[in-house]
Amino acid sequence: MSFATKKDEENGLSTYYNNKTTVIQEARVFNESPISPRKCRALLTRIVYLLYVGESFNTQEATTLFFGTTKLFQHKDSALRQMVYLAIKELAETAEDVIMVTSSIMKDMQPNSEVIYRPNAIRALCRIIDPSMAQGVERFFKAAIVDKNPSISSAALVSAYHLFPHAKDVVKRWVNEAQEAVNSKSSSSFFGSSSSGGGYLGWGGSSASSNTGYQPIPSTSYITQYHSLGLLYLIRQQDRMAVTKMIQQLGGGRSGAGTTLRNPMALCMLIRYAAKVMEEDPNVQKQMLDLLEGWLRHKSDMVNLEAARVICEMKNVTPQQLTRSIAVLQLFLSSPKSTLKFAATRTLAALAVTHPSSVAACNIDLENLISDPNRSVATYAITTLLKTGNEASVDRLMKQISGFMSEISDEFKVIIVDAIRSLCLKFPAKHESMLAFLSGVLRDEGGYDFKRAVVEAIFDMIKFIADCKEQALSHLCEFIEDCEFTKLSVRILHLLGVEGPKAPQPTKYIRFIYNRVVLENATVRAAAVAALAKFGLNNIDAKLGRSVNVLLNRCLDDVDDEVRDRAALYLKVYEEPPLIQPYIKEESIYSLSALESKLVSYLSDPESLEQPLDVSSIPKISKAQAAKDSARPTTLETIGVPSTSKAATPPPPSAAETQSNYASQLAEVPEFASYGPVLSSSTKPSPLTESETEYQVSVVKHIFKEHIVFQFNVSNTIPDTVLEQVSVIMQPQAEAGLTEDFIIPVPTLSASTSPGIVYVSFTRETPEEYVQASFQCILKFVSKELDPSTGEPEEEGYPDEYQLEDTELAAADYIVPSYVTFASEWDRMRGGVSLTETFSLPAMESLKAACNSVIEILNMQPLGGTEDPQSPTVHTLQLSGLVAGGGGKVLVRCRMTYSKAQGVTLEVGVRAEQQAAADLVISAIGG
Repeated sequence: MSFATKKDEENGLSTYYNNKTTVIQEARVFNESPISPRKCRALLTRIVYLLYVGESFNTQEATTLFFGTTKLFQHKDSALRQMVYLAIKELAETAEDVIMVTSSIMKDMQPNSEVIYRPNAIRALCRIIDPSMAQGVERFFKAAIVDKNPSISSAALVSAYHLFPHAKDVVKRWVNEAQEAVNSKSSSSFFGSSSSGGGYLGWGGSSASSNTGYQPIPSTSYITQYHSLGLLYLIRQQDRMAVTKMIQQLGGGRSGAGTTLRNPMALCMLIRYAAKVMEEDPNVQKQMLDLLEGWLRHKSDMVNLEAARVICEMKNVTPQQLTRSIAVLQLFLSSPKSTLKFAATRTLAALAVTHPSSVAACNIDLENLISDPNRSVATYAITTLLKTGNEASVDRLMKQISGFMSEISDEFKVIIVDAIRSLCLKFPAKHESMLAFLSGVLRDEGGYDFKRAVVEAIFDMIKFIADCKEQALSHLCEFIEDCEFTKLSVRILHLLGVEGPKAPQPTKYIRFIYNRVVLENATVRAAAVAALAKFGLNNIDAKLGRSVNVLLNRCLDDVDDEVRDRAALYLKVYEEPPLIQPYIKEESIYSLSALESKLVSYLSDPESLEQPLDVSSIPKISKAQAAKDSARPTTLETIGVPSTSKAATPPPPSAAETQSNYASQLAEVPEFASYGPVLSSSTKPSPLTESETEYQVSVVKHIFKEHIVFQFNVSNTIPDTVLEQVSVIMQPQAEAGLTEDFIIPVPTLSASTSPGIVYVSFTRETPEEYVQASFQCILKFVSKELDPSTGEPEEEGYPDEYQLEDTELAAADYIVPSYVTFASEWDRMRGGVSLTETFSLPAMESLKAACNSVIEILNMQPLGGTEDPQSPTVHTLQLSGLVAGGGGKVLVRCRMTYSKAQGVTLEVGVRAEQQAAADLVISAIGG
């Protein structure tokens, strides 16, 4: 096949040559007699090319081409047969009845077949056969896996890897052959056995040997070990002990010299398996660390780097354990190879986040890399130095950074900006030079991600470094004058509305904000109106308030309804000053997930629609908490840090999101349809068994208006056993005022289907009371063994039971944490129910322990940072919550003192909207 030249492409010849219709028409070349290998190879190449560039053939076209291709099996040309298998493998995904060519392919993969295309036949067979046929070709695959020819062995191993998801039981039986392949000492040749003669790749030589003979070429790659190790891990990945044993057997002892693995990629994969085992089971960390340190001395740079990276990423790694790996990485910093320097600086940049003092040993080598011609290496070197350097080196580094910011991509600019962002907080005294640098790059060309990183860095400086606030706000004001990104303009305007009124000269920001009302799009204009209103309504200056009122009146003629509505709202607040607190100064908002859950249950219940929505039972959270929940993770040290092999851990759901998830889960159970909306659910499941036991059970309590539902999450960890008729028997230890309704058991529970959910429902005999009780719990089930041959449970089982820990229905189950402004709300509730009790807690060893205990017992929201005592002897803890089922708002003020002789003395003051709610709090602490 001749490739089209640029001139041909301009003439459209290339488009015609690789046109799908043309290719299908030319497929008649497969039917010619005699077959022309050259023409057929050229056409097959074009078919494969079209498939690789994304062209698709419909089922009929693919089937026609597929069976046309199979006619070429009668020709013995080696190069043509290889191309046939490549085309068959790609077309098999779309064509129909492909299984019909199985016998033709199997002829070419016979153990005595000395043909170069035997590996191609093995790979094609993997795509063709039905999973149910895997057992029929088992002996061929087993023989191929242990074949002396590495290309045949690798083809069989890779095919087995692809077959595994569809025929697990069959492929698992090939583990001995895979083990033999991974332990193979050497391979005779790359293309064939040494016994066959003839020309290379079937070309040249006598006519008798031209189709089967090829010059033997010794293989030194040991690639078979890489493929067989991958298959072994795939088979054993569910058995941690087997994986650990495999790593220890192949690791070669503490020095690493005894390993049978000769392929560097196989060793790198083994290192990654060791990292995964260490992460899942910290008990084997020391054994694995010994192996990793042995691999640091391997002759392959690839293996050294992988071992050093894994040690650097270990959980709770100590500076002593890092010494050797950092020494290896330091050697790579002076390597002439850019790839090694890049990999080493990247690893050190990530490590510098948690262990800057350990990485500081490499600072001299890293400084030499700042002028490296590879700007990626230089970027990582500088960011690492920024994290490990001292205050004296900041100015020098800033000058060096300024020199090449224009030469690197936005991706690396973001990394540098983030390093400076964390450095600002580390050395606040150097904020002037860093703020000057950030304001400079803010004026440079760059995309959204880069500008956002700079703006967020300045935001953090405003938040944490008071001395630079005014100057930073001025830089942001200049930036929004010519900002092309709406999102950034809106965020900056919001910040100006929050911080501007607190500045010594708030009036100087008004001009910049009002310019946005005149010159920008509707979204930015609306944000500017909200920012203006905060200047006018924060009672800074009466004259300023009147001026802002005039500007807001002008906004009433805006063409956009959102801008007009906001202006009208704030002008109404001007007329009624009491509205300033809820609309301008309020620090809390409704929890959005809790609000959504309440609205869904309100709309789904026809009877509730007759009454207005009661928002008093919806918990509130602070605006800071809401921002934290809604923002993606932007931890200073994580942005710009190189991504590792581990997947990022998603943030845990908030308490309100958990409640919302439980509510939707319960709504799917028809037995609870008449119970109405769930009033509250436990924030997290309480374990009733140890984590190492064979049966693991945890409980979640759901409070309804007239019912209480216990949700038991049951897990069966025994892989060879199935549990049937799984239920939990609950027995109250005293008269509780609860009547059991029913139990919803789990019909069948295996290790793969765990966890299953058992529900136990009780009716509250007096719904207006908050019942507190303790229950004995027993897990009951019928245990059945799994038949190893069929995987089905046996007919006969035996009933069994398992004693669980007691579970309690306590005050915390009725209370939902809710945020309020404590001082104003405490004064507002002065005329309501008020109780005060004093308690002695001699067992408490500190005020912090007492605070944690009270918060856990009551499940209430700590306010104003009072959960962390500032004094070791005297403290006041402020708590807020909502009591489910109409109990209303409840506030708690705990005044406490500590002395070594008496422990903690606690005075609890409670103010509530209902007497029952106040009694519930006092009884919980007193109990």
